[in-house]
Amino acid sequence: MSRKVLVKNRAPAAIQITAEQILREANDRVVQEDKAPRVHITDPEELREYRVMKRKEFEDQIRRQRMFLGTYMKYAAWEESQHEFERARSVYERCLDVDYRNTTTWLKYADMEMKHKFINHARNVWDRAVTLHPRVDQLWYKYSYMEEMLGNITAGAYVVCHPTMRAFLKYAKWEERNQFQPALARVVYERALQELPEAEKGERLYVAFARFEERQKEYERSRVIYKYALDNLPREKIPELYQQFVAFEKKHGDRAAIEDVVVSKRRGQYEEALSADPLDYDVWFDYARLEEGQGELSAVREVYERAIANLPPVPEKRFWRRYIYLWINYALFEELQAGEVERAREVYKACLRVIPHKVFTFAKIWVLAAHLEVRCKDLGAARKLMGQAIGRCPEKESLFKAYIQLELQLGEVERCRTLYAKYLEAWPSSCQAWMDMAGLEIGVGERERGRAVLELAINQPALDMPERLWKYYIDFEIEGEDGWEDGGEEGREVGREEGRVRALYERLLERTKHVKVWISYATYEGGREGGMEGARAVFERGYAHLKAQELKEERLLLLEAWRALEKEQGDRASLAAVEAKVPQRLKKKRMVVGEDGREEGWEEYYDYAFPDDEVRPSGLAILQKAQAWKDALAKAKAGGPQQEGDAGTKEGGVGKRKREGEEGEEGEEEGEERGS
Repeated sequence: MSRKVLVKNRAPAAIQITAEQILREANDRVVQEDKAPRVHITDPEELREYRVMKRKEFEDQIRRQRMFLGTYMKYAAWEESQHEFERARSVYERCLDVDYRNTTTWLKYADMEMKHKFINHARNVWDRAVTLHPRVDQLWYKYSYMEEMLGNITAGAYVVCHPTMRAFLKYAKWEERNQFQPALARVVYERALQELPEAEKGERLYVAFARFEERQKEYERSRVIYKYALDNLPREKIPELYQQFVAFEKKHGDRAAIEDVVVSKRRGQYEEALSADPLDYDVWFDYARLEEGQGELSAVREVYERAIANLPPVPEKRFWRRYIYLWINYALFEELQAGEVERAREVYKACLRVIPHKVFTFAKIWVLAAHLEVRCKDLGAARKLMGQAIGRCPEKESLFKAYIQLELQLGEVERCRTLYAKYLEAWPSSCQAWMDMAGLEIGVGERERGRAVLELAINQPALDMPERLWKYYIDFEIEGEDGWEDGGEEGREVGREEGRVRALYERLLERTKHVKVWISYATYEGGREGGMEGARAVFERGYAHLKAQELKEERLLLLEAWRALEKEQGDRASLAAVEAKVPQRLKKKRMVVGEDGREEGWEEYYDYAFPDDEVRPSGLAILQKAQAWKDALAKAKAGGPQQEGDAGTKEGGVGKRKREGEEGEEGEEEGEERGS
């Protein structure tokens, strides 16, 4: 359904509203505010309160209307009236930050400086103004007028010159030839290089400047101008400049100048190589070293900035390794050669922003950035950097180590403990981390805390190098035992330490019965006073276990260690008992079977025959028969009676030689070797 349309009444109103009526009503409704009474300031405290109040009012107005420049002008004028010129300058600078294109601000700023005879400040303001607004005539006129008022007529002429290359060249020539003012002519040339846009800076300007310096016998200045032009202008656009430089060097050059020409040539070669492949980081390194050798900071920075702008195209760490060293060299150059610590800090920050930390990271960058902050005595910033590093990249074990080392050098033991706790949360299987944390506690005299850390470590379900951890724990307890003895403590404490060492060895043997564990255990027992019986007992246990497992080489190693200990501390009877167990080494052959199951030939190997091992009956019977037949054959050739030969064979043929091989194998006796 359509709504009902109401017809509007278009007849004129009975009372007509006019603009005059509106203004009159508005004026009648204005509330007349009482004016503040005139304040008479009588002491410095009241003056200080008054200034604070006024500044608060101005700041509130600026906060409400930041872009309204009139408030800044009033604020600065009031500060000027209070003779607070530094505050007035600050207000003007804030105004310029808001809108530097406002000409009135520059005029009032400079006028304040001139009014109070701050000539250098005023000149700086004018220089900034005409640099930012070269086309505003009023600024040039005011600047020139100020110089004329000061009697500096030449500077006034210099300021108002028209900024074109042709005008600069004519002006400089006029100063040199007509006014005989080479210093002012040089200033004109320098001003031209500063103010002219890059499009107008051609080889003509550089050639004229260099020739001027040559006429003034300033050969080094002329040479620098030529080099600067050759380095910054395209080579295809400076044929005349290059010819003039060659002619100049022929007239005034020396060995150093010739080397500079070589450097210029190398610089051109590097540019060509980089234009072909900008990702060739080795060329960037050579180029940067070349510029560093020349000592021109701006040129070195330019090379480094261009180099780091060429990021590797693939986010893989192996492609980034050479690239990262560009950042490192850049930061070290800024800190060590240029002395710009703040720029070095910015280089590290920019590098950390570039690295894709979610894919990989470089601990070296984090550590170097933190060490820079330490050298700047800003420990808070260094800790913040390292905290960010381990927070974003906990998989980098070297970050934890570097952070802990830093805090350890500062003597912050509690921070080191906290860091070790986080380190072990991220790397619970790292034996080195557990040992380092225990070493920290031991180093500060907390042996019980160190022992507790090691107990936690050996109870971890997975460790990367458990043998090192157990050895460290055992050595720690042994050192503690020696410490009690050296310190004169006897009895109960020494016995407790010895019991701990033995308990550790027994716990380790429950986990692994490696031959090295048995040897270490026995060596420890033998090293104690009157501990040879315990050492022999350990060796006996180890020998029995290895014999049951049929580990011949391990048994030989254990016997050699046992024999060495008996030679050092035992007696003849015990040494003879050990040597009686030393096996005979036999050279044997066996068939080599490939992965496909085919026989590939025979190979020789060494086997050991222990005296206390049981010999298989079948092999022994074959050896006995072979020996009997050999003896019978020998006696038959000698012509002896057959009966005696048979009897001799039965009586003594067996056991004169050891068996040469096993059943089904071909062996060759090499001989008895007792010991290694």
